[in-house]
Amino acid sequence: MLTVVKVKRARRGFTIIELVVTLALFGVLLGLGVPAFTIFIQNTQIRNAAETVMTGIVQAKSEAIRRNTPVRFQFVTTLTSSCALSQSSGSWIVSMDDPAGLCDVAPSETTAPRTYRKQSSADGYPKVTVAATSSSSIVFNGIGRIVGTGITQIDFTHNAMTCEHLDTTNGTARCLRILISTGGAPKLCDPKVTATTDSRHCS
Repeated sequence: MLTVVKVKRARRGFTIIELVVTLALFGVLLGLGVPAFTIFIQNTQIRNAAETVMTGIVQAKSEAIRRNTPVRFQFVTTLTSSCALSQSSGSWIVSMDDPAGLCDVAPSETTAPRTYRKQSSADGYPKVTVAATSSSSIVFNGIGRIVGTGITQIDFTHNAMTCEHLDTTNGTARCLRILISTGGAPKLCDPKVTATTDSRHCS
């Protein structure tokens, strides 16, 4: 009769030294990755803000041409009934009338301010600082030209830091800018690009 002998093998686990080394390596990798990820998030929010504003400006111009009537793009402090025009807010409205004090009104073609679209800065880019130059609004006429003096430049930065300060500190963070031509055409560009032959150059 055969007897089966079971040999118990000792289970080998991690030693304390191995655990400490593993945790230390994990901490180093995490420390290296967090700054890069933070910059990536900042860049994404800045780009979201710039592209969203570009969309609003283009829509205002398109609606003006389509309807052959003046249509406005304007930055506002909030989207509440206490809103006012602002050159330093990321919230905006595309409408036919001045939306000051009427930013909470639902989009309508008949009810003032006859809003087509509105956007809150809290949606998608809450930490992006927006600064408009010359004015807080742009009014397009029926052929898509700017009426009077409108916004000429819009800068997008993060955490109220200037583009130069971001570039000097982090080296890779990118602020963006929108330039509005006299003909009403918006251009998205990178203020750090210096080569005039580069399509991203602000010129």
